[in-house]
Amino acid sequence: MLTFTTHKKITNKLTQQLLLVSLLTLGLAACNDSDNDNSPEEVVVVPVTPAMEYSYSLTLTNLTYGQPLSPVAVTLHGDTRMWQVGQAASVALEKLAESGDNTDFISLEDNLASTSAEGPLLPGSSVTLNISTTEPMADYLTVVTMLVNTNDAFSGLTGVDISTLALNQEKSWRLNVYDSGTEKNNEAVGTIPGPADGGVGYDSTRDDIDLVGYHPGVVSKDDGLSSSVLTQAHRFDNPAVKLTITRTK
Repeated sequence: MLTFTTHKKITNKLTQQLLLVSLLTLGLAACNDSDNDNSPEEVVVVPVTPAMEYSYSLTLTNLTYGQPLSPVAVTLHGDTRMWQVGQAASVALEKLAESGDNTDFISLEDNLASTSAEGPLLPGSSVTLNISTTEPMADYLTVVTMLVNTNDAFSGLTGVDISTLALNQEKSWRLNVYDSGTEKNNEAVGTIPGPADGGVGYDSTRDDIDLVGYHPGVVSKDDGLSSSVLTQAHRFDNPAVKLTITRTK
């Protein structure tokens, strides 16, 4: 016959054994869950929206009789102007207006996209340039070229908002001629970089009023300026250039 003390000891031992079995069962279950959890981690794929591309086609026509145009420069940029009447020209614009070299101009920091014609644009001829960008801030257009049989005349437009152009929409301008104000319009031998003279182009010394203005026109030796290397054939009327832009993309 079991005594109360003996029964109590057996009960306590049995309880301890049951508790141990429960703990072992839980541990094995936890290990089993961990070992068998081979399901792959869920990968969240964030869709990438491709940048929108804006493309434009520009056609320029030289309307002058005897003024070849330097390689046309085209740039897209933010809300700014590359020149203003009554303000001094930048060095990049001065180089373009005096020598026809647009290298510095198309490399200006404000440009978000730029392109250049490969060669001069002869009187009566046209050239078409294409330019594209994915920059959403490139909403403004600048086009510029030099009349090479002059001291520092250039034609173009700057800071024109083209953001509202719809696909395949076309817009045209007729462009007047500016004077960079950096070199005197003396038309003298050695100062005209075009074929009328083959003279020096850019000169860092500014010997004119140093303000951009509207060009007064060529005088020429046929009209009384005896020291001029230009003739009436090099005179020009405004507008000197026709520009048409079409959004193509």
